[in-house]
Amino acid sequence: MHRRSRLRRPPLQPTVYEGMRRVVFQPSTYRGMQRGINQIVEAIRPTLGPRPRVVAIDGVDYHSKTPQLVDDGGTIARLIIELPERDADVGAMLIRDVLWRLQRQTGDGTATAAVLFQAVYNSGIHYITAGGSSRRVQTYLDKALRVILDHINSMTRPVTTRDEMAAIAATVCYDPPLAAMLGEIFEIVGEFGRVEIRPGRGRDLEREYVEGMYWERGAVSREMLPNTDSFRLDLEEAAILISDLDIQEPQQLFPALELALRSNIRSLLMVVGDISERAIGFLLTNKHPEKLRLVAVKTPGWDKEQKKWVLEDLVALAGGRAFVAAAGDTFESIQLADFGRARRAWADRYNFGLIGGKGDPRQLRRHIATIRAGFERTDNPNTRDLLRQRIGKLLGGSATLWVGGATERQINARVEAAKRAATAVRGALREGVVPGGGVALWDCRPVLQRMLEAASDPDERAAYRILIEALAAPIRTIIHNAGFDPDEALAEIRHAGPGHGFDVVRERVVNMADAGIFDSAAVQKSAVYAAIGSAAQALTIDVMVHHRQPEQAPLPELTSDAKRL
Repeated sequence: MHRRSRLRRPPLQPTVYEGMRRVVFQPSTYRGMQRGINQIVEAIRPTLGPRPRVVAIDGVDYHSKTPQLVDDGGTIARLIIELPERDADVGAMLIRDVLWRLQRQTGDGTATAAVLFQAVYNSGIHYITAGGSSRRVQTYLDKALRVILDHINSMTRPVTTRDEMAAIAATVCYDPPLAAMLGEIFEIVGEFGRVEIRPGRGRDLEREYVEGMYWERGAVSREMLPNTDSFRLDLEEAAILISDLDIQEPQQLFPALELALRSNIRSLLMVVGDISERAIGFLLTNKHPEKLRLVAVKTPGWDKEQKKWVLEDLVALAGGRAFVAAAGDTFESIQLADFGRARRAWADRYNFGLIGGKGDPRQLRRHIATIRAGFERTDNPNTRDLLRQRIGKLLGGSATLWVGGATERQINARVEAAKRAATAVRGALREGVVPGGGVALWDCRPVLQRMLEAASDPDERAAYRILIEALAAPIRTIIHNAGFDPDEALAEIRHAGPGHGFDVVRERVVNMADAGIFDSAAVQKSAVYAAIGSAAQALTIDVMVHHRQPEQAPLPELTSDAKRL
């Protein structure tokens, strides 16, 4: 079989100025992008593994001259705003965007993705500049990517125990007490449980579990709450008035209140869109609280869509119906069946919640299934976060974790690490775990080796060789960052067989599953997909266009007072 001839393009002028734009052609395009990619990755590479080194970033806090110490790849990439060399800056900002999106989606995997991206890109341009086809190499890289993802799926096992959840958290935060606490929390609240992570006031970690579900909207007036230390009102066997109506006049509330009194309802939680001072004053004139204890809260949500979601969730939990302003609803025709019901409702200055909602269980299950389907369909991190929070509230699992430390800087760093670890644990609960320490990617290499041996097309063989070498980069980096010789350790791993890796803490080759060393399958797949897919696309970039003089953001106009100053 004859080899396909290589047609090399005639050399192009590296740089051309056209008006106010600077156009950069090959080979300057590859060289510039490679410099930028390598600068970003080399800043992130030391953070990979359970014994990471730290990156100091200066000028982050304008109020302090102390540099920020960071060991998280996504944060490092985000804090690098621009490189002074414009050709290099294109490559740097390309990989920066990949890593920042990955961190928002999975909470971890950015350092793995960085070294994978670099290995694929650097090997790819070496082959392409020697005469290979960038478009055909991209096609075969994408083909091999699907094979890698399938092989990772075949290695995946479910997460079932608290210790396994803690092990996943530890691979992100490298903080054993924090990881153990997160393992306990997620064992109780589950994948979709609501977990609030907040700065603590001392050195220790503290957690609190909240029964039922709650929303971040407190009573419209503190006068509605008992004058106790907690300022919390508990309503037993409560009726729930569910709406987003704006209440301007007390008369708007009369039908609902009269029906509650006639029906011997003793406790009433009113959810309304907004409420005037006159209406609040009317509610505070309740002369017979022994007949009807009530509290009013505003409908949670920052926009119409979020408020609509809350109304749907409240109806699914408590039953009844929602009175919606956009539909022209009022309380004039309210009936007893329109009230939701709960074993207990409560409100304080900041939140309100329900315990033991008495809605239809079958409707609730269908409602949760619908939201879960939306959660699986969307790739938008913000939307996924909102949908996950809704599912957690409907399932009733909630916890608050207060993260302490010796200094404010340490507390803030632990809070951010805890949030990333929590995201990784959720992903592991959803999609399972694979052997950690870079072993899952290392064990994908034999599959690609068999594909390489069966291939005859030069571009296809090159793509597989690129990936075989790149999939070894994460495990090599982890071993190197811990201070060991990667070549010696990898020789032992080859002899030990699949599933084995180098435990840099115990300083020996072990079976990773037996040693309890796991990575989230969701994180690994997302890192591989982002790194290989983005690097393959980057290899097809032939031309860069710069504005010769970048546009400057206009200064805001001065007010008349400022002009006088």
